[in-house]
Amino acid sequence: MVEVSLEKMVASLAERPVLVSFPTDTVPAIATRPSHAELIYRAKRRPPEKPLILMGASLADLLPYVVGNAEAIATWQAITARHWPGQLTLVLPASDKAPKMMNPENTGTLGIRVPNHPLAIELLSQTGPLATTSANLSGQPPLISPVDISQTFPDALILSVAASDHPAVSSGKPSTVVKWTGQGWQVLRQGEVTL
Repeated sequence: MVEVSLEKMVASLAERPVLVSFPTDTVPAIATRPSHAELIYRAKRRPPEKPLILMGASLADLLPYVVGNAEAIATWQAITARHWPGQLTLVLPASDKAPKMMNPENTGTLGIRVPNHPLAIELLSQTGPLATTSANLSGQPPLISPVDISQTFPDALILSVAASDHPAVSSGKPSTVVKWTGQGWQVLRQGEVTL
């Protein structure tokens, strides 16, 4: 298992295309820079119709990747004020800045989320937004333990939580996913958060 410190993970993401795994408030993530999202699709054997989530440390970090009028943005800010950081993914209209590989089959939308986990927030605040999804092979249950993640993704760098003040506590359940319709929210996947 290739466990690395936060500093090493940040440096590795800056230096080269690499897969990383870190704890979140739901299930552990497998992630990379958005420009290298194809690494996730290959490693997970993920079909292109299944989009990735852009995870960031704050709404401000994620807003450049989505587009909406003032009224829509106010609505998005209201829901994030109630549920972020947390177990809610918003699927919003994508801006031109959104990497096409995040959602290859429907480049017009992008899922965004701010996790409620101190290690994830610390990592994302140093790297900027990352392309993420659950750490598992496509169609399989999410992997929870670093050992299982390492066995499934042997080239991935695993964030070491042993030396951290923050335990790797996750709910084990995926986030609720809601899509903005222009009029309101459509639930695509029900998780811990109920609107």
